[in-house]
Amino acid sequence: MEEIPWFEYDADDLDPAQRAFVDVLAARAHSWPGDPVDTAVVPPEHDHDRDRELIVWLDVVDPQRNQGILIVGAHFNGSAVHADKLHNQTFSLPEEATEFTFTAAGNPAELGERTADWFEAILVRPLVRCAWQHEGKTYAVRYEFADTGRGLVESFNDALAPRRLRERLAAEGIVRGRGRINRAHLGEPDLIEPVGGGGPGQ
Repeated sequence: MEEIPWFEYDADDLDPAQRAFVDVLAARAHSWPGDPVDTAVVPPEHDHDRDRELIVWLDVVDPQRNQGILIVGAHFNGSAVHADKLHNQTFSLPEEATEFTFTAAGNPAELGERTADWFEAILVRPLVRCAWQHEGKTYAVRYEFADTGRGLVESFNDALAPRRLRERLAAEGIVRGRGRINRAHLGEPDLIEPVGGGGPGQ
């Protein structure tokens, strides 16, 4: 079976500066945990009225459950890079910078190295899956960084949750909305499991 390369691209879609930038990322990514299929290169729009920015992104996933957790990526214009958490469909940068934001200017190879450093700094952060269970079934899940408790993805299944908990949340006016959970109102999780295979080189 042919091996899928990290940050795969068609050479005809990129100019020399863009190829130099991506090639550095691909070389560095060989030491990363995860799967090359979780990385992507989006060539610039072929529209002269728009900035010709290359987009590269990495999908942080729970490999045991095939659950996407976080998409981070960089927009590269040839001489500068702006990176952050990306929209999961358009891969656009957020209107307001998040804790993941990173910007730098320089030559393509240098920016490739610095962007790889940025990706690796995210990958080495301890990520855990917290689960709340009732009668042997999981009714709430939250992925978070263990070092800060920062939540990334969460879900709550009313049908599986304990009746008393549902009644208490309703009585207290706790609004979850679209599967969100309220960690402070659930108490400590029944399970906390590490996610992924560790940082680069592990």
